[in-house]
Amino acid sequence: MSKNKNPLTKQPRLSTNVVLTAIVVVVAVVVIGGVLWFNRDGSGGTTEEPAGPPVAAELLRKPDSNMLVESPDSKVTVVEFLDYQCPACWGYYSNMTKQIEKDYEGRINFVARNFPLDKMHPLARPAAQAAEAAALQGKFKEMYHAIYDNYEAWAATPDGKVSDDAAKARGLFEQYAGQIGLDLEKYRADVNSPQVIAKIDADAADGEKAGVSGTPTLFINGRQFKPGQDVQSWDQLNQAFRSKLDAELAK
Repeated sequence: MSKNKNPLTKQPRLSTNVVLTAIVVVVAVVVIGGVLWFNRDGSGGTTEEPAGPPVAAELLRKPDSNMLVESPDSKVTVVEFLDYQCPACWGYYSNMTKQIEKDYEGRINFVARNFPLDKMHPLARPAAQAAEAAALQGKFKEMYHAIYDNYEAWAATPDGKVSDDAAKARGLFEQYAGQIGLDLEKYRADVNSPQVIAKIDADAADGEKAGVSGTPTLFINGRQFKPGQDVQSWDQLNQAFRSKLDAELAK
């Protein structure tokens, strides 16, 4: 989460502990309302903010970038810079992007890139390392889903604080590695390897060059997706995002 007003990258003014307590205790729809911190102007619409200039495709997607879904024609490419421990990233995943993967499979490229906010989220980097180690065995997508689907188990403490229990998180990530069929000996060797660390750092560096300052930040065909001041719900966010995808696909 960032300091921008864009709800995609805005850092909440509420205590992170309050937000994470909500994640643990309250139903998901209430959680998301707090995490997203939507701007409200009373119009009830979903006007999209003007898109900024496009970012070069070669900066957003590298040959070794991790793909969640891929299209034969590569007409539309979505790139997300994410932090696995970020509550807003988990909210986007749970309420939008996980379903986008299914609904647009074969029609878009969806690229996931690392942007761990280490000072705010101490387990974001270990999670990214687990995902990148899985990628070296061709199972990035499976680990990505395992990490997000089990977010509450490793990202927050029982009393709702940001977890910094690296030993617990790494143990759970190794369990997920076994469940998705990784060679655990290779996984253990790769997870802390210079190759994996360099990959995460390279993603973050590219994100900074692309103007990313917080998470999640998404680009559609090189332009940062900004849903607008008046988006007030997940349904409206989904509508705005899907409308942009559909418009790009129709070109």
